[in-house]
Amino acid sequence: MGADVVEEAKECTILWFRKDLRLDDNLALNAASQTSAPVIPVYIREPEEQGTGPLGAAQRWWLHHSLLALQASLRALGSDLILMSGDPLEILQTLIEKTGATKLVWNRRYDPPGIAVDTRIKETLGAQLAVSSHAGQLLHEPSKLKTGGGTPYRVYTPFWRALDGGGEPSEPPEAPKSLAAPSAWPVSEKLDDWGLLPTKPNWAASFPEVWAPGEASARAKLEDFVDEALNGYKVGRDFPAKPSTSMLSPHLALGEISPARIWYATRGLPDSVPQEDVIHFRKELAWRDFCYHLLFHYPALPYDNWNKRFDGFAWKTDDSLFEDWTRGRTGYPIVDAGMRQLWKHGWMHNRVRMIVGSFLIKDLMIDWRRGEEWFRDTLVDADPASNAANWQWVAGSGADASPFFRIFNPMLQGEKFDPLGRYVREFVPELAALEDKYIHRPFEAPPSVLDKAGVVLGQTYPHPIVDHGIARDRALKAYSAVKDAA
Repeated sequence: MGADVVEEAKECTILWFRKDLRLDDNLALNAASQTSAPVIPVYIREPEEQGTGPLGAAQRWWLHHSLLALQASLRALGSDLILMSGDPLEILQTLIEKTGATKLVWNRRYDPPGIAVDTRIKETLGAQLAVSSHAGQLLHEPSKLKTGGGTPYRVYTPFWRALDGGGEPSEPPEAPKSLAAPSAWPVSEKLDDWGLLPTKPNWAASFPEVWAPGEASARAKLEDFVDEALNGYKVGRDFPAKPSTSMLSPHLALGEISPARIWYATRGLPDSVPQEDVIHFRKELAWRDFCYHLLFHYPALPYDNWNKRFDGFAWKTDDSLFEDWTRGRTGYPIVDAGMRQLWKHGWMHNRVRMIVGSFLIKDLMIDWRRGEEWFRDTLVDADPASNAANWQWVAGSGADASPFFRIFNPMLQGEKFDPLGRYVREFVPELAALEDKYIHRPFEAPPSVLDKAGVVLGQTYPHPIVDHGIARDRALKAYSAVKDAA
């Protein structure tokens, strides 16, 4: 597509898309479209070692389809999306030389690798042209929101109060109706050549059963959630068999929708929608902001224990047990259902994420970093801040974390939040015929019950890989050792 050099591109603006793959509420796009000057939208596939792109294979699948959707949206405005690979500073320098661009705009990112890249580019290119960055990926600016003592927040509740007390965000601006195009376009790479999609095997074959990447799908999903599922959200969100969550997290992860647009959609709702549901949903949105607040101020969050006491924790290294966990072969149905949902759809219900996280860390005594890494590769909503902060929360090593001694019992969790076993039956079909009484504890079922359901423990479904009671005592003993040493 296009020519090597853009001719007669006067006062051209380069619009650099990153994790903001949308036209709505895109302040960088708005800034670029304010004049009649040509705009050249570009997406740069940055080197993996910079750590600024999609976090893993599942999210690369999403990125492929999201870029297709964004490209189509831009073409509908009379524009296009240029795809390039390489070091962004070198790519942008080349684009500036070929286009004669006088402006470069982007929306800010808040992960440490992204900040480092952006700082280097701004310092280098700022002398050549006007470089401007814009907000919009979060509800707050981590560099500005501070405690009364001028320090970063370390506890969620006061963070939420400060964020909520700052007033309602401004109404998000709609997408522009058109975008001025240059007389000729730079050469673009072909998306298919990037190899973002799995081939043999196509482990993402079931993803489209649940997901349709792109901004239009995100807006539709938000509208459906507000109309149908927000009422009752506070309670319903804990039950994985119910369609009670927004399912917006992967759209947020690559910026197909902004948090401000989501927040704004919960304003002025009918009295039939309880305010407690609205507030609880907003608090979940704000938790994402809190995670970025932590990552912004503590860049080692994905790698180092926030609470240094846990540096001496006696983690176990057992690759066989770890593989059983990743494949959903633990012998605990709610855990296995969650891990299989993750593999099938690239996503897992939030309540179940806590259950499987607790099981890995506390029942198997495997380092939370291994779980964080697995989620990073398999989640379509992989997020550098939320993934790290949430794993440390479950481990008890993070900021404002759940205490380590809060060890989820997988049987009781299943019975409480999946009482009829619908979630388990969907993702662990070999247990589908088992009675409700034993669906979360097949290892306690009498032989006659197992026979009737066609379940053969150790053959059609595994025995538990650990005894939860024994594992719990072992975990608490290991925790006492680090607690007493502190």
